[in-house]
Amino acid sequence: MKKFTVSKAASKGIVMGKAFVAVQEKLEADTRIIKDSEKEIEILKFQKAVKDAVEEIKVLAKDNEIFAAHLDVAEDAVLSDSVEGKINGENKNAQLALEESVAEIVTMFESLDDEYLRERAADIKDVGKRMMCKLKGVKSNPFEGIDEEVIVIAEDLAPSDTANMDFKFIKGFITEAGGVTSHVAIMARSMEIPAFVGVVDFRKNVTNEDYIILDALGNEIIVNPDDETKEEYTKKAEEYKAMKAELESMNGLPATTLDGRTVELFANVGSLTDVENAVTRGAEGIGLFRSEFLYMENTKFPTEQEQFDTYKKAIETIKHPMIIRTLDIGGDKELSYYEFDKEENPFLGWRAIRISLDLKDVFKTQLRAILRASAYGDIRIMYPMIISVEEFRAANEILQECKAELRKDNIPFNDSIQTGIMIETPAGVMCAEDLAKEVDFFSIGTNDLTQYMLAVDRGNQKISKMYNSFHPAVLRAINRVIEAGHKYGKMVGMCGEFASDEKALPVLLGMGLDEFSMAATEIASSRYKVRNLKYEDCKELAKNVCSKSTIAEIKELLD
Repeated sequence: MKKFTVSKAASKGIVMGKAFVAVQEKLEADTRIIKDSEKEIEILKFQKAVKDAVEEIKVLAKDNEIFAAHLDVAEDAVLSDSVEGKINGENKNAQLALEESVAEIVTMFESLDDEYLRERAADIKDVGKRMMCKLKGVKSNPFEGIDEEVIVIAEDLAPSDTANMDFKFIKGFITEAGGVTSHVAIMARSMEIPAFVGVVDFRKNVTNEDYIILDALGNEIIVNPDDETKEEYTKKAEEYKAMKAELESMNGLPATTLDGRTVELFANVGSLTDVENAVTRGAEGIGLFRSEFLYMENTKFPTEQEQFDTYKKAIETIKHPMIIRTLDIGGDKELSYYEFDKEENPFLGWRAIRISLDLKDVFKTQLRAILRASAYGDIRIMYPMIISVEEFRAANEILQECKAELRKDNIPFNDSIQTGIMIETPAGVMCAEDLAKEVDFFSIGTNDLTQYMLAVDRGNQKISKMYNSFHPAVLRAINRVIEAGHKYGKMVGMCGEFASDEKALPVLLGMGLDEFSMAATEIASSRYKVRNLKYEDCKELAKNVCSKSTIAEIKELLD
């Protein structure tokens, strides 16, 4: 019997079953450089591969939003233009041109600061893989023929892989690649299949003859357990199933502590599918609508009408408050249709509100779309990366211009629409009281706030262990922002990953946080926790936490 500890589960639960170690074929491109006379033939080969791939994806996309997104990628002119440009201009054969074009687009997405956006690279890879199979005449499905209950272990799993699975036999997933926002993680959570992702080099420790316990509650993998261990985990699985049933029964109940303090549990979303899932999971609103998806997944700046249609559909679906973050892109987040200057330090560069204030026409297009959608529900506007009162005022001045234009054209909107800001920099923290006098609300973005407060690039593997939101400086900064907001009667929420951390929740509750926004799948467990806490106890805990000098002391207190 061997035990492996995993840092974090992508989808919670406890399952047991035989290991199925997937052998996935590597699709390496032909590296041959072609003659000018072959260019037309190679382009025709590629166009046929695209057509065949599109036809396959269309069938899958009818009942699946993930494949609907794949269809957009497959039909996107950006990919086709790049491939055909390499064939015509660089004499690359179709396979090599496709491989290089996909790699370039993937690199652009993987360089993004936002993990949720970063994982979109997997969609590009998967579409590219499907097209490469067509070019090479390969049909590869390592999951065909699974006819017993198994835990799938793979390097990574793309949507096209999972589309071929018979889920009555799939009990769990373990992948070596991917993050908690990867396709397999999102799919596992939506189907309530326990999963670990990013378990580096795990396949070398297991074979198809092994039996696995996947404990995505205690974050352990047990290979070839004895009978006593199997019995122990069978009991744990039954207890978890009973607890889940209790959580689901609370879906319509408020998040109110035992002594009467009520907070709001909102969801972070990036698409209309996410909004629908948030409704199912009992979200009381949307605390962060990542509008950059409308820009990232486009071949041009989205029009006012395109944005309006999305925002209108979203607010009509959620039927509760929805906070739309204006375009948060730039520096490390590139667009295929807009050329950004090379920056030495993109994290401190031209991004977020700085771009919006400079590209005024782009900003006004978005603000007009949001305003028009506000006629259909409680939509609020949140400006990202604000570091000064001047920036907030400048953004609102442009908003006023948009309001005047809509009034002139007799287009309805909510004239008293709320405007707030993300607090994600030390400047925002230090100027919180000044900002609180002007804004309607704060939302604390702990992902960037932690990075900026600690001067730690969370993408740098050498120092990533230093990235920790339980650092005293980060916790004191959060407390300071909440106090500043409440001093002037403003709502303070949080939309970073920290909002759903089970150890952080009582501390944030004790600090007085009003709204917790998180992945929709975390809402039920957060509601359960809030309803079993006392606010007065949490206040004392928060006070003690903020007095500690080290992460170790804070962790000891919380454990």
